[in-house]
Amino acid sequence: MNGSDSASTGRMWVRIIKGHRTTRDLTIPCQRTAPLVALQNAMHTLDLSMPVWLLRHQQDWDRFALTRLLPEHFVDSVDFDRMDISYIAPEETRKPNTTRGD
Repeated sequence: MNGSDSASTGRMWVRIIKGHRTTRDLTIPCQRTAPLVALQNAMHTLDLSMPVWLLRHQQDWDRFALTRLLPEHFVDSVDFDRMDISYIAPEETRKPNTTRGD
């Protein structure tokens, strides 16, 4: 990842999962280096309390641009099995698609 990636605004994709089904999802503007700002906006939109953001979550976000939040990461009771969040890079910073044989 080069320095321009960290300053670009991409999107955070939030998926609420119960069982094996996504019951709700949304995307929200997100800077790769500031996931908590986007997460707070997403929680407001979803009418959920802000989860506890652990070191593990930050490490997953830094390394893989995704993390998983479980019901125990929320102070309030939630009606889902997990919340997956991932980063979608801005179009201009993505690697071009290549096909084999080109």
